[in-house]
Amino acid sequence: MVTFLLLSKMKYLAVKLPYMHPSKIILLLSFFVSTTSCYSQDTPVPDSTDTTENLFVKVDKEAEFTGGMGAWNKYLEQNLNPNVPVDNGAPTGMFTVMVQFVVNRDGTIADIKPLTKLGYGMEQEVVRILKKSGTWTPAMRHDRPVRAYRKQPVVFMIEDESFSISTKVPYTLFTETDNEITVEAYKVKSGDIQLTSPQAIITPAGDGKYTVRINKPGRIIIEVYNSKKKKSIGSASFEVKSAKDK
Repeated sequence: MVTFLLLSKMKYLAVKLPYMHPSKIILLLSFFVSTTSCYSQDTPVPDSTDTTENLFVKVDKEAEFTGGMGAWNKYLEQNLNPNVPVDNGAPTGMFTVMVQFVVNRDGTIADIKPLTKLGYGMEQEVVRILKKSGTWTPAMRHDRPVRAYRKQPVVFMIEDESFSISTKVPYTLFTETDNEITVEAYKVKSGDIQLTSPQAIITPAGDGKYTVRINKPGRIIIEVYNSKKKKSIGSASFEVKSAKDK
């Protein structure tokens, strides 16, 4: 079974999804951000009820899925396909998809736009389920419903059953730092595991541990090999952040 985790203000709720990719474990973390109105428009934006209505920068209460977090969780459980990234060849890793959209005064949503380009079909899948999500509860300002932008992150965490790879911050590395990575592979001795990446300097430290140095922020993929059998074990994707963000 696939485990789905819903994250809201550091509280986790686990539910089970009915299907799992045969070789991957897919965890989904979805959470609401506290600031959903990102900017306003100086030019009035007409809608069916008010031809002088704008998108607001600040609201008193943010828009939310009708029924709240529990209903959103159930909706994702029933509608989102967590196997999309694996079916499209995604490596092990944690991928935060961010989508922006407008919640109108009547609760309809519009202008759905992915803000990330992680690929593997993830942005398309989140957009798909948002388009099907029906009417939302609009944002409130001065006790009146208003049109507002909302940013919705959905985090796909993919883990491979054939190996595990861990860092101090899950699937995150930092520039100008000796990042320590620990790798274990099923039925492979630690001395036979080799890590490679053209974007990083990787140094073995013994007992399945490695130090990794990267110069630029962004995203890198580290390949995991069985040097004895000369074959690939798998690959893992890491977000690389500036050392200032540690």
